[in-house]
Amino acid sequence: MINQVQQVHCPNCGHLAERHHINPDQLVRTQCGACDYLMITCARSGKVIEAYAPGLFAAAC
Repeated sequence: MINQVQQVHCPNCGHLAERHHINPDQLVRTQCGACDYLMITCARSGKVIEAYAPGLFAAAC
C-alpha cells in the first residue's frame, strides 16, 4: 500500500490541511483539523464520494 500525503491550504478556511492520496482505492482525501473540512474524491474520475464543510451551505435548486 503506497500512500502519499501533501500539505495544502484548506479551501474552506485557509489553514494548513492534509491531502492523502490513497492508491489501492484510488481515492484522494483532503482534511483540515482547524475547521473540520473533509472532501473525498475518486482520483480517476474526480467525482465527490463524501464531503463535509462546516459553514458552507448547498444552494437550493
